[in-house]
Amino acid sequence: MERHDPSYGFGLTLDLPFGEAQSRVRGALAAEGFGVLCEIDVAATLHAKLGVDVGPYLILGVCNPPLAYQALSADRDVGLLLPCNVVLYDAGQAEHTVVAVLDPQAALALSRNEALVPLAREAKERLQRALHALEEHRVPTEAPPSPAGSPGEIVEEIC
Repeated sequence: MERHDPSYGFGLTLDLPFGEAQSRVRGALAAEGFGVLCEIDVAATLHAKLGVDVGPYLILGVCNPPLAYQALSADRDVGLLLPCNVVLYDAGQAEHTVVAVLDPQAALALSRNEALVPLAREAKERLQRALHALEEHRVPTEAPPSPAGSPGEIVEEIC
C-alpha cells in the first residue's frame, strides 16, 4: 500500500480490486460514523454522455450527522462545502484502487468561520482513522448499516 496525498486531501492506494475496495471503504467510513448520502458513478456518466471510458471512478458524498448538524448550527451556508467527498478509482494496475479524501480542514477553511475549525479537525481525524483501518486490514468486507438510516439517493447525472 502506498500513500496518495494531493495537496487538498489525503489517501492511499489499496492492493484490492475496485469492488472489494469499495466495500471495505464503506465499512471503514461507517465505523467512524459516516454514512453515504450520495454516490456518483463518474465513469458511467462520462461513458453515457461522452462515449469515453475512464475506468471505474466513484465519488461518495459522506456525512457524519452529528458533525454536520454542529457545522450547520454554526454556519447555515456551510452546506456549500458539504458533504465530505471520498473518491475511488482504478490505480491503473490490476488489483489496485486509489482512495482519496478531500481534507475537511482545507474545505472548511474557505468559510473563515472559527467555529468550524474543531469540527473540521474532528472530521479529518475520523477520516484518517478510517484510512488507517484500511491500511491495517481491520475493516470488514461488508459495511455495517449506515448510522444515517437509508443509504441516500443515487446521483446519476453530474454533467
